[in-house]
Amino acid sequence: MRRSQTVLASPDYSVRLVTCTDDHRRWSAPELADTFGLVLPRRGRFRMRSDGTEHPVDVAQGYLQVPGREQCFAHPAGGDVCTFLSLGETLWHEILGERRPPETVRVDAATELSHRLLLRSAHEGADPSEHLVWTLMAAARAVPSDGANAGAAPARARLGASAREAVLEGDPASRDLVSLARALQVSPAHLSRVFKSENGVSLTAFRNRVRASRALARLEAGDGDLAALAADVGFADQAHLTRTIRSALGTTPARVREAFRRGRD
Repeated sequence: MRRSQTVLASPDYSVRLVTCTDDHRRWSAPELADTFGLVLPRRGRFRMRSDGTEHPVDVAQGYLQVPGREQCFAHPAGGDVCTFLSLGETLWHEILGERRPPETVRVDAATELSHRLLLRSAHEGADPSEHLVWTLMAAARAVPSDGANAGAAPARARLGASAREAVLEGDPASRDLVSLARALQVSPAHLSRVFKSENGVSLTAFRNRVRASRALARLEAGDGDLAALAADVGFADQAHLTRTIRSALGTTPARVREAFRRGRD
């Protein structure tokens, strides 16, 4: 079951929070998209199938839709919460041009921060269109998935998916390559090669991306103790948190926290 709440609306676009409580491995009936849009998960994960190719959808990967694109969904990990940015055709082409977009886009930390600030703008009385444009442009700049699993050997696809899920679930074995390889009963070298081939980024980069997502959620919620936050989301220490956020966003966790605080004042 899905619930949808509109948080922003204009003649050119709308922003909706969509909560899905489905919990099943089977694929849904095909759904034909009728709008241009971008879907960004905020919590949880699921799978999408489009044009015969399966894709994971989670905090590190969203998807774009265009009218006429057929999609099916499965929710083996339970429910999820997503943001759906729906755009009119004119605005879509003004921002992204005329090219047909890829099915999925990697959601880096810059995209996620723009996304979270876009949602806050609904409560700030600020002009949300700037954050909306930033979010779409950040997604467009991110390297697309290009259906990494398409045509892959089933065993490699399963290994790449299992490792990705272990990181997303916070499995203690996912803290480093050797531990995760032992848990999955493969060699570290093989896991490293397969993970990057299947997911488009290294295991380390993906793990830091997921940790950064958890940190952004905590900063948005008002957490003030950066050292405790760093430990809770899996960083070695506060310095590790700061290096990762600065590398991803060009700024520090303290300044990100202040950006969220300004929205609450």
